[in-house]
Amino acid sequence: MPLNSILLNIARIASVLALIVIVLGAYVRLSDAGLGCPDWPGCYGKILVPASEGETVQANIAYPERPLEHAKAWKEMVHRYVASALGFLILIMAAVAWKNSQLKHMRVFTTALLCLVIFQGMLGMWTVTLLLKPVIVMSHLLGGLTILSLLFWTTLRQQSRQGVFVSAGNRELLPWASFGLVVLALQISLGGWTSSNYAALACPDFPTCQGVWWPNMDFNEGFILWRGLGIDYEGGVLHGSARTAIHMAHRIGAVIAFLTIAAIALRALMSGIKSLKWTGAAILILLFTQVSLGIANIKLYLPLSVAVAHNGVAALLLLSLVTLLHHCLPEK
Repeated sequence: MPLNSILLNIARIASVLALIVIVLGAYVRLSDAGLGCPDWPGCYGKILVPASEGETVQANIAYPERPLEHAKAWKEMVHRYVASALGFLILIMAAVAWKNSQLKHMRVFTTALLCLVIFQGMLGMWTVTLLLKPVIVMSHLLGGLTILSLLFWTTLRQQSRQGVFVSAGNRELLPWASFGLVVLALQISLGGWTSSNYAALACPDFPTCQGVWWPNMDFNEGFILWRGLGIDYEGGVLHGSARTAIHMAHRIGAVIAFLTIAAIALRALMSGIKSLKWTGAAILILLFTQVSLGIANIKLYLPLSVAVAHNGVAALLLLSLVTLLHHCLPEK
């Protein structure tokens, strides 16, 4: 098998695995299992979650402030195992690129991707050791989505070189696609900040918030990124008006993101190029789905399945915009 095909197949598998890691991470966070294992990289000092009665007793003695809950611990460890498998695949990608002169154009990219996944692992460690500090949790989410986007970008470009899903090379849409990615990244950041500060239900009604259009909000308190060390953020530490400010910022951002991305998708639909039309249609479908899930989270009081789906569709929407960017840049 040609080396380009080997790299492409690894990138495809890694892209799927990265998406699974992101969805699993959302499931762990939203089911309050982020501290299911209070240490890192093991769980209560073990590679596997302590199972026997004796191991459980020892775990509880070692961490009396965080008694072992097997269900939460397994959720956290499964996420770590899958993330480790993803890191191993990216290591293989870098090794393949450096070992073969035919892939020298991929060496810097795959090395940077490997460095990013190592840093992402460190963020995962700090998420636990710094007790779910919101800025770390949000950074961990953004790091995961960046890795997913880069892997998917590698897949698209390698496929295009082999005549599969070839880039349309429409440079007219390039500034629009780039701007759409920036807007979506900012909105995802707001979503991560909302989730990590437990502000998703600060406004329990929709379209109003607490029965009014502009509730009492404390933006200064709500957007302090660093509050020092030694604070346990599980369950949130902010008062009501600060959480409301975060929630409303996310809602306002959603309106801006919706209008911006919808306009970009419509431009793609009107381009007259088949691949761009399909991409624009996919963006619109995912965009409306994402907004519907966001509203459902409030109306249904944040059911776990809907909340996880909201994270997963956000990742897919991001990939749809990455696809649009791919179609804006011709192959060299």
